[in-house]
Amino acid sequence: MRIESVSGIRGIVGDGFDPIVAAGFTAAYASTLAPGPIVVGHDGRVSADLFSKAVLSAVVASGRDALWAGAVATPTLGVLVRDLAASGGIQISASHNPPRYNGLKFFQPKGMVLSPAMGKAVIDAFHQHPPRWSKWDELGSIQPIDDPDRDHLNAILAVVDASAIQSRRFRVLVDACHGAGGRPAASLLRALGCEFEIVGANPDGRYDHPPEPTEENLRGFAEQVVAHGAAIGFAQDPDADRLAIVDETGRYIGEELTLALAALRRLDQDLGPIVVNLSTSRVVEDLAKSRGLVTHRTPVGEIHVVERMIAERALLGGEGNGGVIDPRVGHVRDGFVAMALVLDLMAARREPISKIVDSLPHYYMIKEKHNLTTFERSGVSSAARFDRLAELFPDARIDRRDGIRLDWDDRWVQARASNTEPIARVIAEARDRETAAELARKVGAALTSNGGSI
Repeated sequence: MRIESVSGIRGIVGDGFDPIVAAGFTAAYASTLAPGPIVVGHDGRVSADLFSKAVLSAVVASGRDALWAGAVATPTLGVLVRDLAASGGIQISASHNPPRYNGLKFFQPKGMVLSPAMGKAVIDAFHQHPPRWSKWDELGSIQPIDDPDRDHLNAILAVVDASAIQSRRFRVLVDACHGAGGRPAASLLRALGCEFEIVGANPDGRYDHPPEPTEENLRGFAEQVVAHGAAIGFAQDPDADRLAIVDETGRYIGEELTLALAALRRLDQDLGPIVVNLSTSRVVEDLAKSRGLVTHRTPVGEIHVVERMIAERALLGGEGNGGVIDPRVGHVRDGFVAMALVLDLMAARREPISKIVDSLPHYYMIKEKHNLTTFERSGVSSAARFDRLAELFPDARIDRRDGIRLDWDDRWVQARASNTEPIARVIAEARDRETAAELARKVGAALTSNGGSI
């Protein structure tokens, strides 16, 4: 099984995604770039070494120099591409997917992920043209990058009040999920004067739990936060572009509020527009509105948020999956800048994270998944089912830019096909749990019913 999208390629190792496919896509990507080196890195996965060799070989065989970062976080790779003036970058990662997956994420020279047009060009090149391998005397070389985390971490330290955080000596527990985030998390927390422990620091992909940082997957970690007497717990996904939070009482704060807390700190410092996607909680929007500021929404997808951020000169942006984008550091979702901003907020307000969270606008969000094979077997497409939802809720404000989003003054729901998994996602949010759950139930029932009834 392999999923090809404009944001990259992802699949099950040995079943649609293998070294030959990885090399072919690498060559296709290289063929779309201007002259110059390509930065290559990987997150923490059992198959990382295998695919690193395949990708590095393909870069060199394409006549390019490979700037080798090794195990490195995705936001760090974006910074490296930009600061080293590379022609592009490849992160070998399947993000939060289970260990049987791996994939490739491609970057443009500005250090952000590919635009839809760029991504389509790579897919077209893979399917329409055989790889163009270089002759023996035109091969590139592999050049290791010394201290790949340095510039990224320095950029983060420059946008927070490091001395204020250092004075608090926060005790922090981090779940690095045996991914690429353990090493830079330790360096960042050490520089911020925190007492810390990293769980799953070795980037070997031997996950202690399913790698997506959801409440269910982090129950054991939440207990550890309390046992360690930590002021806060940070949980990363394997490539460290997402961050979930556990408060000092062991309460799972989640990923949605990671962006809200980062936005709260930035809005305390400065004023400006915020950009989020259509699946993100209203909490960020409420925080901005209370200060007379505009929040712009985009379709799901990091590049959509980034491009709108640039156009609006946004103060901050991100997605409700725990992905915070601070343009002062880079234009990639960044779990480390999220850590630093939240610690900065705690230091500035001199309050425990639980109290700060309780002060935020309060909503309940329900997230559900529905297998798209259900639609395929019935012969009714997901698009047709989304159309049916518009008819079933005629009183809603409708946004069709990404699946369908139905809005009311006190609640909203979105149904959309995933870009990275063969599923449809349903996300509902309301002021109380019962309303959100019922809204998600109705939409889910309509999606999975042949007649589209609720």
